[in-house]
Amino acid sequence: MVSGGAPLNPDVGVFFDAMGLTMLQGYGQTESGPVISCNRPRVGLRMDTVGPPMKGVEVRIAEDGEILVRGELVMHGYWQNEAETLRAIPREGPNAGWLHTGDIGHLDDKGRIVITDRKKDMIVNDKGDNVSPQKIEGMLTLQPEIAQAMVSGDKRPYIVGVIVPDPEWALDWARAQGESFDFKALQDLPAFRNAIRAAVDRVNKDLSVIEKVRQFTFADEAFSIDNEEMTPSLKIRRHKIRERYGARIDALYKA
Repeated sequence: MVSGGAPLNPDVGVFFDAMGLTMLQGYGQTESGPVISCNRPRVGLRMDTVGPPMKGVEVRIAEDGEILVRGELVMHGYWQNEAETLRAIPREGPNAGWLHTGDIGHLDDKGRIVITDRKKDMIVNDKGDNVSPQKIEGMLTLQPEIAQAMVSGDKRPYIVGVIVPDPEWALDWARAQGESFDFKALQDLPAFRNAIRAAVDRVNKDLSVIEKVRQFTFADEAFSIDNEEMTPSLKIRRHKIRERYGARIDALYKA
């Protein structure tokens, strides 16, 4: 089976592989024809990579970690939009002629591409350290207690998060505690918050000092397309979430 269009959770890939169904994750963009790379068994499958570049595709990593691509697959430019074309494929400088994908990543020892984040989403804290939000959010949402998460911390001393508890887990927790299931009311209970805190702490054990989620607040509802907090391709819209919960996020640095 081939996976594409959105990052494959490595655990999902391992699950299918253990069942005997080979999972090949690919990577590309419309601007690149669209396939840049794909996992192939002869190179060795690793579910946290999108495989080596396809035949005839050159890939390099820029100084800031951005993935650059060159080859016949790359577009000539955007229709009647010279300014955007030059941003994507500059004509001058050390990376002239290379498609700037906007993705951050690196090549592993087998030449497979590992994507870690979108360049525009990278958090730069107040000390100038780069932090990958998607990595942290992915680890948080692997916890049974957490359905969705967005972390923040640009130009701030530490990382904080906006968390949507998993509704099925929350229902089971409420029943076990003898509480009525009122999603908003549950979030005000110290015991409920402590249970979510325990999930965050489990994730923090596997994160570096600058990546750890120090504080968090609860979202009022799930991020969705209807409330404009997710795109049609189900990616979180960070600016929308920040607009809605900005005051609460700021308060996490005053606590």
